Amino acid sequence: MLYVKDILLQLLFALTPFVLYTIYYRDKAVNYSKQFITITCMICLFMSMTFPASVQNGIIFDIRYVIMFFGMLYGGMTTGVFLLVEFLIYRLLIGGQGLVSAIIILSITFTLSALLSVLYRRLSEYRKLITFFAGIIFSIIPIVTMFGTEYQYTIQHLKFNILVMPVQNFLGIWILISLFNKAVSDKELYLRYLQSEKSETIAHVAASLAHEVRNPLTAVMGFLKLLKDDSITREKSRKYIDICLEEIKRTEVILSEYLAIAKPNHSMVEKIELVQQIYSIVDIITPYANMNNVSLEMQHSEDKIYVSANPTEIKQLFINFIKNAIEACTVHATGNVSIRIERQSKYAIITINDNGVGMSNEQMERLGSIYFSTKSKGTGLGLTLSYQLIRSMNGNVTVRSKSEEGTEFILSIPLTD
Repeated sequence: MLYVKDILLQLLFALTPFVLYTIYYRDKAVNYSKQFITITCMICLFMSMTFPASVQNGIIFDIRYVIMFFGMLYGGMTTGVFLLVEFLIYRLLIGGQGLVSAIIILSITFTLSALLSVLYRRLSEYRKLITFFAGIIFSIIPIVTMFGTEYQYTIQHLKFNILVMPVQNFLGIWILISLFNKAVSDKELYLRYLQSEKSETIAHVAASLAHEVRNPLTAVMGFLKLLKDDSITREKSRKYIDICLEEIKRTEVILSEYLAIAKPNHSMVEKIELVQQIYSIVDIITPYANMNNVSLEMQHSEDKIYVSANPTEIKQLFINFIKNAIEACTVHATGNVSIRIERQSKYAIITINDNGVGMSNEQMERLGSIYFSTKSKGTGLGLTLSYQLIRSMNGNVTVRSKSEEGTEFILSIPLTD
């Protein structure tokens, strides 16, 4: 039982670098450094030599060979030299009968550790075999050396020397390197995932930017086409030009927001008259609806309904919903989108109804999920951002739809005094 306690204590010291690694690097976006390996190995070596396994004063056994091999494997020769110096100084201070034997054993194992660590790094396909061989040879060398230098002691405590030393050295090397390798591999996968996620985020932001900018540009294009008609009046021309300029300004705002994407978002909230706001949006989106042979209808029960929101964001929100409704109707020769605004209790209810392609139950469940779109060329970002904006206003979105029978979006937004 005493032997088991000694082995378990030394194995605990052997696992110290792995434990410290998992604690220290758990939330860091970098992997281990050689300095970390050197410091943790020196701590581990000091602890194992301070509380060694021993059956005779002056002759001590610990997991110094395990730590030496591990340190040179992950920290390089510099770490090995630091550990060698630490061991020699501390072992000379401890002194005792086994001092000469300890120095002979360490000189052999140090050389082998340097050789095996080089092979380990170069021959990646044989790493398990090299680890196994290191565990065996670092278990045999101390016993053979002790037979030559301390024969009487070795025979007297043969059971201890045959069981304790090989078990703690072999298990120490195998467990420590296996666990540390697994932790390092998982960390590398995590770091690669972070890098790919950054690249993917950039791609998604670019797609989102294109989606958001396309809406005002589509409106500008529609009005510019109308301006080519010689029959329109001067008053209408000026109105169309004003709308185009307004949309270009909105594009500039969108671009500015995306350029500042890394900065904290302090959205300016204002009291907005909803009916007039949606009428202005309908004016903007009408040319796009005409291009797709879709008619727009507007109904409202009251002339003034007020909500608190950011003017640019809520404008983009309704453009996203109405534009999606228009695009859903393009399969029909005569599409129709109706917009109804009413007051219910403490909420403004905006209902957007179309006679388009509709959606299945599965599609409705995924609406608002990031990067999900029912359109073959859509990113889904516009609707995702719209859902998020409504929720940030403590509002709600309800969807009713059937395939080939159209869709109804019901947006609930809290009223403001």
